[in-house]
Amino acid sequence: LRKARVAKKPYDKTSNNDNDNKEIDTGAGFFLEVVNDSETHTRIVEEPGPVIGLIKCTVCHKNFGVSYLFNNFDCEVCDSCRDGEGDHSLITRTEAKQQYLLKDCDFDMREPILKYISKRNPHNPRWGLMKLYLLSQIKERSYQIWGGEQGLNDELIKRTANQETCRQKKFDKRIQALRKAFRSSTWTKDLSRHEHQFVKGQEKFDEKENLTWLTHDDHTISDISNE
Repeated sequence: LRKARVAKKPYDKTSNNDNDNKEIDTGAGFFLEVVNDSETHTRIVEEPGPVIGLIKCTVCHKNFGVSYLFNNFDCEVCDSCRDGEGDHSLITRTEAKQQYLLKDCDFDMREPILKYISKRNPHNPRWGLMKLYLLSQIKERSYQIWGGEQGLNDELIKRTANQETCRQKKFDKRIQALRKAFRSSTWTKDLSRHEHQFVKGQEKFDEKENLTWLTHDDHTISDISNE
């Protein structure tokens, strides 16, 4: 028993091959390979992990991480391809409703809901905040409602013609009201009592008819019945 206790273990911990490589789980989606070098020291070889979160630009087809349009409007366009004077410019809610014939429900209820950024009104800081939308998304929503760019143009022409007709009718009504007001202001009713003027000494008496004829203003003849 004594010899059994002091006998060496058949497998020594140090009997492993010093040149075996090990992998360590980093918890970030990849492993680190540890290379054991018995002569010098342990060398760690890092393998690049997968690239997460890159977005492909719809204009230049290059990958990018963040951009102004994507962060604010979910528009997959990088900052290099942003056209601040064209489709990527900003438009107010009021202008979008007038130029592209959109309603409030088209902004807030129709899916997907259009995103916007809020800024102070440059004309008067006391007014409410302006809602600025991306022009390209406004165009897309308008074309979806009116059946394309041609449908939107036809509706704009139709509404413009109706507005001109309504304006002409209102103008005609105002002209008629002014004419009536002018006529009523220049015309006055004569409320004086009319008196006949007879020429004296020119009476004529008809014995058969028993009538007396009088000359009225040298041109009118009137008769008076004798009772």
